[in-house]
Amino acid sequence: MLKRIILIRHGQTNWNLAGKYQGHADIGLNATGRAQARMLAGRMRNEKIDAVYSSDRVRAADFAEIVFEGRKIRRNPGLREICFGVFEGLTYNEIVDKYPALSSRWFAKPFGTKIPGGEAPSVFKNRVLRAFRKLSRSGPDTTIAIVTHGGVINIIMSEGLKLNKHSYFVPALAGVNIIEFKKRKAVLKKWVE
Repeated sequence: MLKRIILIRHGQTNWNLAGKYQGHADIGLNATGRAQARMLAGRMRNEKIDAVYSSDRVRAADFAEIVFEGRKIRRNPGLREICFGVFEGLTYNEIVDKYPALSSRWFAKPFGTKIPGGEAPSVFKNRVLRAFRKLSRSGPDTTIAIVTHGGVINIIMSEGLKLNKHSYFVPALAGVNIIEFKKRKAVLKKWVE
């Protein structure tokens, strides 16, 4: 069983700044996102981490490269955000204006509504959990860092670790969650934003 998992959400992109849904769109970090990574690098310098994994989307992979400079970053497509299909590149208001009925269903039941051209929520959840379970078998007394996306972190925290089960949890950009295992049970130790 792992000793610790450090879950990190990528830093800011121009689409985050504009409030656009990104999903599978491969949007890079902006200057603020790179600065967030450099600041987090200073805090992570003293952490003993055995392996670093990231989503294969450039905003997460580049963030990981800056935070863990000189370390091998293992990119994993299983850690990608959900594909938002026709919502990608649109803001909340644009989605509501362009797709009123669909957006009402999706905002009311995000895990029960498939967006046209997007990934079924059940497929997304299974993909993330499959990737997470594989990574979590890294060995006893191992600490891993995972740099990924808000929706992925939500699935890992609520379904993979059975934390935050009753609410939808998305960390802030560049947010960090440190989970320790005590007697095979996951315990949230730090929530840093």
